[in-house]
Amino acid sequence: MIENSHIEALKELIGSQNVKTDKAHLLAYSYDATRERFEPDVVLFPKDEEDVSKILKFCNERSIPVVPRGAGSGFTGGALPAKGGAVLAVEKHMNKILEIDMENMVAVVQPGVINKELQREVEKRGLFYPPDPASQEYSTIGGNVAENAGGMRAAKYGITKDYVMGIRAVLPNGDIVRAGKKTIKDVAGYNLAGILIGSEGTLAVITEITLKLLSKPKLTKTVMGVFPTVKEAMNAVYRSLAGGANPVAMEFLDNLTIKAVEEKFKKGLPTEAGAILISDIDGNVEEEIDYQIGLLERFFKQNGCSQFKVAKDEKEAADIWFARRNASQSITIYGSKKINEDVTVPRSELPRYLEEVDRISKKYGLKIPCFGHTGDGNVHTNVMVNKDDPKEVEKGYKAIEEIFEITVKIGGTLSGEHGIGLSKAPFMRMAFTPEEMNLFRAIKRAFDPNNILNPGKMGL
Repeated sequence: MIENSHIEALKELIGSQNVKTDKAHLLAYSYDATRERFEPDVVLFPKDEEDVSKILKFCNERSIPVVPRGAGSGFTGGALPAKGGAVLAVEKHMNKILEIDMENMVAVVQPGVINKELQREVEKRGLFYPPDPASQEYSTIGGNVAENAGGMRAAKYGITKDYVMGIRAVLPNGDIVRAGKKTIKDVAGYNLAGILIGSEGTLAVITEITLKLLSKPKLTKTVMGVFPTVKEAMNAVYRSLAGGANPVAMEFLDNLTIKAVEEKFKKGLPTEAGAILISDIDGNVEEEIDYQIGLLERFFKQNGCSQFKVAKDEKEAADIWFARRNASQSITIYGSKKINEDVTVPRSELPRYLEEVDRISKKYGLKIPCFGHTGDGNVHTNVMVNKDDPKEVEKGYKAIEEIFEITVKIGGTLSGEHGIGLSKAPFMRMAFTPEEMNLFRAIKRAFDPNNILNPGKMGL
């Protein structure tokens, strides 16, 4: 527990209005999208980088845990104060777009900036920030960097790490460091920005981010392919991409997900289909778009596509995307608790992975609807259980463990975008050797010898 004298000292450091210990604040910052609850002792709202430095120096000297937090939208408990201590919340004050540099095509932002707000602002200027996690309407850029978030456009444009050019951060002892610059090339020194991206707030608190921007494509078209089986759809994914197709997104829904969306929203989806693939193509000239659509149509039909549709306008495109955007909420018809994992496998292994998921589903007698970003091999695998049935919940977690085992066996990874946090920490031993885990711990000790920053996360 934090002592009263600590609370008073923190008020002196950053202002009493930015230090909250009332029950309402403690409860509001005790959970994230996992719905697990760990109540902090205090919630702190730093006004700027200097405040962050003061807080960390004070807490480090007294071994008080500090958990950085953006919007709290994470799915693995990365922002939960599992060891108590202080939640350091950046969304209240450190939420400004500091610069949009048209000449160098970069944006400089504070960590509390909402992803979608940044996209809107740069698009007003004809620029484009591609990373678009499903939580983009409320997730923060700082959280996206901490988790190395992806999104539907990752098939063509990559993920958060591909757009971070520079970071300013505060180390646990209060020191302020800069990693990277506005320059396109920078090979001087160790790649500290690369280490901080995806570190889930365990090494430093990010206070400023410099992001690469692109020129916004002028044209976008949406296509949909209907397949009799998941295997044929997955074959179409990797063969299309290997054959030269370059879609912005390549998303899929399996039969269980299609049925769930149709039952909930009555959109006229083909419920007999084994899978649907949805893709966007963008570019600056019609010929470029038409060529890419032609490639997709050819490879889709070579791999069993029974229906190939090109949206005529934005409304028809929105109708096609509706099913994918509402997949997560729809599959709750199969169970009151969703054990949601975001494993990623090599694209060529997608057919095998989904065959194994089907086998595990039958073994445990559980519905496991799958959907996600097959353009980059990232499958949202959802084990559905009745939360009020302890035996079924236990079966669900056993199924997840087997899913992780097969994922690692075929060369995949435990997480494509949600991170490890608390919920996947027990499975790190599957994916990494003891030597690799020891190296991770050594890096953690180098940054945070007193283990105050986000302790207990990532199995460290």
